[in-house]
Amino acid sequence: MFEARFQTFDDQSEGAESGRRVAALRAELNRRSLDGFLVPRADRQQNEYLPASEERLAWLTGFTGSAGAAIVLADRAALFVDGRYTVQVRSQADTSVFAIEHFVDNPPAVWLENNIKAGDRIGFDPWLHTSDSAERFAKACAKAGATLVAVDDNPVDKLWSNRPAPPAAPVSLRPLTLAGESAADKLTRIRDELSKLRADALIVSDPQNLDWTFNIRGSDVAHTPLALGFAAIPRDGRPRLYVEPDKLSNEVRHALEELADVRPTDALDRDLAGYANKTVLLDQSSAADALTRIVSENGGKPMRTADPITLMKAIKNNAEIAGTRTAHLRDGAAMTRFLCWLDHEMPSGKLTEIEAVKALESFRRDTGLLKDVSFPSISGAGPNGAIVHYRVTSASNRVIGKDEMFLIDSGAQYEDGTTDITRTVINGAPTEEMRDRFTRVLKGHIAIAEAVFPVGTTGAQLDPLARIALWQAGLDFDHGTGHGVGSYLSVHEGPARISKLGHTPLKPGMILSNEPGYYKTGAYGIRIENLVLVIAAASPDGAEKPLNAFETLSFAPIDRRLIDARLLTAQELHWLNNYHARVREAVSPLVDPATQSWLEQATRAV
Repeated sequence: MFEARFQTFDDQSEGAESGRRVAALRAELNRRSLDGFLVPRADRQQNEYLPASEERLAWLTGFTGSAGAAIVLADRAALFVDGRYTVQVRSQADTSVFAIEHFVDNPPAVWLENNIKAGDRIGFDPWLHTSDSAERFAKACAKAGATLVAVDDNPVDKLWSNRPAPPAAPVSLRPLTLAGESAADKLTRIRDELSKLRADALIVSDPQNLDWTFNIRGSDVAHTPLALGFAAIPRDGRPRLYVEPDKLSNEVRHALEELADVRPTDALDRDLAGYANKTVLLDQSSAADALTRIVSENGGKPMRTADPITLMKAIKNNAEIAGTRTAHLRDGAAMTRFLCWLDHEMPSGKLTEIEAVKALESFRRDTGLLKDVSFPSISGAGPNGAIVHYRVTSASNRVIGKDEMFLIDSGAQYEDGTTDITRTVINGAPTEEMRDRFTRVLKGHIAIAEAVFPVGTTGAQLDPLARIALWQAGLDFDHGTGHGVGSYLSVHEGPARISKLGHTPLKPGMILSNEPGYYKTGAYGIRIENLVLVIAAASPDGAEKPLNAFETLSFAPIDRRLIDARLLTAQELHWLNNYHARVREAVSPLVDPATQSWLEQATRAV
């Protein structure tokens, strides 16, 4: 049973305690003959959402954003965030204790090199860094004549007296009707890939890959139905699954023991000693540096590359595709009910960002099948909508004002699929500039939705299609156009994406977001997002290459009041009107009469 954790709105910052805690950490480092320590926001598997017991950065600094890191030296400390959190971090962290730095402008490894001296010993927890990360810091230390030192136990944990217990949620089995492929068949495919890669074994460190492989789910972290653990899958022989015994019912244990030896997670270290002279594949993006060290120290040969499961998981089978279509139809009905409600409530001048989030969650709960939101909703009115990854709190909560745009980016976890959708609406009358910018974003959205492309095309090759209409006006947006999405797993899934860095070829069965945007700082933000499924496209006469295309999965009206039809081509108008007709036909039978009446108007032809 997935334990839902719906969105909260308090900052819950412990920044006021950071001075005392940093002082205690420095004393502990001095006791260990260390001159500094690295504190990333990470757990042993580089999860996007962390269990409460792994939130070391938040405990030390008070900063609760989803991406950050701190470096504590004897006489100074720095806290690193990206552009999403430059405002939030200053409201949560004590800037008299931490200098606030930008991940891109002054990366942690560069800052470290410039702030340490020869002979310094800088500690790090090898379970919280990938080997790539550890090597960057080791090089920075070496350039300064210092040494990076792996610690056996994390000094923050020693000081964290009220640290929450590790997650202990029960593991559940994913029905074959939803998984679409047995775990035994998946393991056979994985072994075939290991043979091709000439690896003797794979250590599965990404819990998304682990749960997909063994057809299990859990609730160890918020918003993603993960059962945390590890696995060792040999090319020949029986796999080992490492998960805490208390999480397994007799039924689940029996089912898993038919596939693998089930062992507690603390047995992994000892078992890795058995891979002497073996080539062990470790996922470059999620495997802890500690795993590389253990394999090497016991005579094994680490192969650091992409876990082959990641690509397998991204290509959804027929059952997963059928499930996600059903989930999106259900979610589209909830979203449409919300947009109807929103249209009636905004003109009062009293509706706030938080109230909008709560209302949308209530419409999704009304389905009776909501397990959790797939990420904290982004609910931005007016200038807050221009903050790309804005997270509304009680302190920042804003009324949706008259003649303002309102952007809401949200998603849901249902057992049959994961959703993610963004709509931008107007409360009142838009300016001509708003309509121009919105329509240019819409043109980019349609360009992706209608794209037909040769097999082998990557997301990086498609990304410009979403930007051309903005580029023509000297505009752009500073984020990718789309990310991969899981099947009742993470709403952010690799390896495929539509972005300048999306180098994985798009294949039928992959699900991605289509979400171009535009953001005017201090004024408004625009984003239009649907999820799309890569499908095989019919080839026209004379075609020399097989083609792929996208099927749009999401169902919800796009605000007609913000569209300048003069900027749309006949083909773009056809797509928009056809999409709205599909929404009306699919969603109307699932909503109440009042919403049906509103939907009829919201989807009439432009």
